[in-house]
Amino acid sequence: MDVARAGATQPETRYAQSGDVNIAFQVVGDGPLDLVYVPGWVSHLEYFWQEPSYAAFLRRLASFSRLILFDKRGTGMSDRVPDNELPTLEQRMDDVRAVMDAVGSEEAALLGMSEGGPMCLLFAATYPERTRAAIILGSYARRTWAPDHPWAPTEADQEAFIEEVARDWGGTVGLAARAPSQVGNEAFSRWWSTYLRMSASPGAAKTFTRMNAQIDVRDVLPLVQVPTLIVHRAGDRAMSVEGSRYMAERIEGARYVELPGEDHLPFVGDQDQILDEVEEFLTGVRRGPEPDRVLATVLFTDIVGSTERAAELGDRRWRELLEAHHAAVRGELERFRGREVDTAGDGFLATFDGPARAIRCATAIRGAVERLGLTIRAGLHTGECELHGNNVSGLAVHMGARVAALARPGEVLVSSTVKDLVAGSGIEFDDRGVHKLKGIPGDWRLYAAL
Repeated sequence: MDVARAGATQPETRYAQSGDVNIAFQVVGDGPLDLVYVPGWVSHLEYFWQEPSYAAFLRRLASFSRLILFDKRGTGMSDRVPDNELPTLEQRMDDVRAVMDAVGSEEAALLGMSEGGPMCLLFAATYPERTRAAIILGSYARRTWAPDHPWAPTEADQEAFIEEVARDWGGTVGLAARAPSQVGNEAFSRWWSTYLRMSASPGAAKTFTRMNAQIDVRDVLPLVQVPTLIVHRAGDRAMSVEGSRYMAERIEGARYVELPGEDHLPFVGDQDQILDEVEEFLTGVRRGPEPDRVLATVLFTDIVGSTERAAELGDRRWRELLEAHHAAVRGELERFRGREVDTAGDGFLATFDGPARAIRCATAIRGAVERLGLTIRAGLHTGECELHGNNVSGLAVHMGARVAALARPGEVLVSSTVKDLVAGSGIEFDDRGVHKLKGIPGDWRLYAAL
């Protein structure tokens, strides 16, 4: 089955030697051109893949290239270095060359996101023989205010953000500006917070932020001779679109594309608009996105008698119990490789890439919350789901909700599709008869997992 949870599989991480530092890298895809992806700020190779929208973004790039990913020194899975030895732009170029050499890439296109953009432009001007093209997403030539950069943050603005990094690292630092469309999305917020923690220490993040504020490659722009694509969302809240307009005017022959949207992270929001431009620029063909449909098992859970328990316990004690319930459910989802899609009140919606694992997760959740004095009902169905960023939709989702609504207290109820797919797994069932499901055509036989 394809993956409903995009992080279920991920490429192998290997290492390249750059001087005396080990640089972690991955290679995805086997397309006709090499594409080096240069992330901004901080990164973690293996945690990229835990966010479905990021995984989809990278896989789309790999569908028309041999995609080369890496963590710059001091971040992610590459060697950590003292905060006073974090890499300069020159050392970052050395790291890119070391990774290219390790994978046998003589020439590659470079795609720089945000702070990765200036390094890509410097690399293109310094090593044109190794640079097929430069693609710059939501970036800049200079990070702080100057007379010709009145839109850029002032030094005081930068210091305020550095203080926020030092104070709040481990939380959702910078999320409101980088992905405003995801504010309030609990699953994405948890991923972002963990991603930052895994990518860099608070001290390194603070030093990187201060170093990035000093980036200035304005003088390099006229020296870039390779084909260049610059893409920026008009309402980007983290990086002013004026920075990309400035670069496009000063790089000879640069193609500039301005798209609607406020998200800075290119894999958030309408990523296909950006990816279509990148693919056409590199290949001459605009294929559009791959169909974002996967076969997945959908799980719905719900606490039985939650209204009565809330009235019995009072607001504070009910809230504490609900938090314990959520923690228990999320623990089992992680253990069984489930992907939390939504949490509405006291219920969960999750997807799995295998029905047997989904059933076992549901029964484990049942046992975990029983120890808290709670009873749940759960419903499962396997079918084709449509992916919309972090959300899923389609008939399979409606079917799962209808099955859950018919489950008895403490019961894990599944459709006949799920039962048939787990034949030979050792899971046993009780026949619960044939049912009409509201809004779903036909008659459906349901089974309780024992």
